[in-house]
Amino acid sequence: MSIEEQIGAKIRNLRNQNGLTQEELADRTELTKGFISQMERGLTAPSVSTLLDIVECLGTNLSDFFHEENELQIVYPKEDYFEKEDEHKNSITWLIATAQSRSMEPILVQLQPGQSMPEDKPHEGEEFGYVLDGEIRLHYGEDVYTVRKGDSFIFPANRKHKISSACKKVSSVLWISSPPSF
Repeated sequence: MSIEEQIGAKIRNLRNQNGLTQEELADRTELTKGFISQMERGLTAPSVSTLLDIVECLGTNLSDFFHEENELQIVYPKEDYFEKEDEHKNSITWLIATAQSRSMEPILVQLQPGQSMPEDKPHEGEEFGYVLDGEIRLHYGEDVYTVRKGDSFIFPANRKHKISSACKKVSSVLWISSPPSF
């Protein structure tokens, strides 16, 4: 695909996402419908100033227009994980190294018998957990819930909360915060 065709396809996609016809885009940019049509088919290339006008009318800028979406990492191998262990051998493993730039943050918590994670203060968002192994107590505000292997939990994070061990072996919890908070 030529550069003209690539630019044309991106303009067509943006125009459609914005719910505009070729004629409406032409009116907003003071171009002709014929020029917009030829450009979208890759038959002609706009000047830099014309392209700037078009992308601004479509609600973006040149930097975002030429930014490739496929730069987003999809798969995270185990080598990319980051682990932090406290003095009691409890550990938190960040499963997605770049989670702070995402809308959720998955971690793996390994909780030693008789131990607990630090209490988290109320904040925006939600918390979800799935007990992979063992048994924990979920402290949510003044309430305490027992959560066993195979059980899950979800709650708004607007109350203080933490988890503690409820058995004599290591408990593993997949924990997902939205938005990221760890």
